[in-house]
Amino acid sequence: MSISLREKYLGDRSFRRMVLRIAVPVMVQNGITNFVSLLDNIMVGQVGTEPMSGVAIVNQLIFVYSLCIFGGLAGAGIFTAQFYGQGDHEGIRQTFRYKLWIGVLLTLAACAVLMAAGEPLIGLYLNESAEGGDLASTLRFGQSYLRIMLIGLPAFMLAQAYASSLRECGETLLPMRAGIAAVLVNLVGNWLLIYGHWGFPKLGVDGAAIATVFSRYVELLIVVLWTHLHKEKNPWVTGLFSTMRIPFSRTKEFFRKGFPLLINEALWSSGIATLNQCYSMRGLSVVTAQNISSTITNLFNVVFISMGTAIAIILGQRLGANRLDEAKDSARKLIVMSIVMSAATALLLICAAPFFPRFYQTGADIRALATRLMIVNAVFMPMNAFANACYFTLRSGGKTWITFLFDSVCLWVLCIPVAFVLSRYTQMYIVWMLVCVNCAELIKCAFGFHLVRKGVWVRNIVS
Repeated sequence: MSISLREKYLGDRSFRRMVLRIAVPVMVQNGITNFVSLLDNIMVGQVGTEPMSGVAIVNQLIFVYSLCIFGGLAGAGIFTAQFYGQGDHEGIRQTFRYKLWIGVLLTLAACAVLMAAGEPLIGLYLNESAEGGDLASTLRFGQSYLRIMLIGLPAFMLAQAYASSLRECGETLLPMRAGIAAVLVNLVGNWLLIYGHWGFPKLGVDGAAIATVFSRYVELLIVVLWTHLHKEKNPWVTGLFSTMRIPFSRTKEFFRKGFPLLINEALWSSGIATLNQCYSMRGLSVVTAQNISSTITNLFNVVFISMGTAIAIILGQRLGANRLDEAKDSARKLIVMSIVMSAATALLLICAAPFFPRFYQTGADIRALATRLMIVNAVFMPMNAFANACYFTLRSGGKTWITFLFDSVCLWVLCIPVAFVLSRYTQMYIVWMLVCVNCAELIKCAFGFHLVRKGVWVRNIVS
């Protein structure tokens, strides 16, 4: 690639350094979090296939809540980035208060649903046709794990409210450090409580849940203390809790932009849960293999997912500062960077895929299936990176209804019908099912390319 082409599509050295300065701390935090999730998975997997499957199913349900929180906070986060670009600290305070109100409502709703309907929701993934594994034991382990995990939801919500605001204001290192501390606490707690080392009780699945909950509160404590003790870096925290009221006009605007993102994340995460339920129709062995595959794949996905965060921050700040042409130029470079980096990551995943499943104490057939699923995920990783970059580009300009159509509607209209029909009306092998579902997303990528190129997202929404 010539110098002119490289600078056109990847930017000059200073641009790439600026992007990496924002993206790398997020990658490190997400990477460590996912690496510890991998170690969690392996540790619980040492207890047995049923405990690992039960934990995986519950984590799928909590994943829906987590993304609802991200979606609920993201609507206000669009404004936070643009307020920061304008230097409007009062605007940032109002977005933070809005995040707290939305987070509390979502957390109360999630706790109510999971306490009332946890057993039938877990049961959706346990099919009588499953070969091997004790379904009753899997259900019991899942229920026990879920009851404890609910205690950590408030801490998760509050930590995300603070961390997201810090990132949108350009502070990415502190959330990374807090995340690293939390995952280390989680890892040590798992080692002590799952296996009962150093005189601690041997609690198995319950120990894994207790360690995770404790780590959530450690992360929250670090983020809150640092933010309020460094007011010179975070002037928006001055008077933050002097009131929880938000002007009605601002609330209406936050809600108008944020509601589609909340609905999008709720539908997208529940759509992923629905896809996994379709895959589970092939038996408990597929649930276990899919859990291994997704845990390891998520470790590699942090590259393009973190680039999405960088895209939202960089473009949001440029749009808020009315640097519209610069935002359009940056969008092209950021999308290409995301694809190139994910392609390199995909090659690493293909090379590593045969080795990771060997750490799990499960059958050779499950390990082989997990390897095949990982290779399929790696092949489609650049496509997913492009779709992710388009999503965050559109979102940076406040086009939240378009991102809703682009993300969730495509999932429910294209991918889920394919998975539903193939899982229930054919005997297609699970690997080919996954290929067919991913191919359906090519239509979504074409839609995203058209919208980004058209420039419908290029606008300042806080002037």
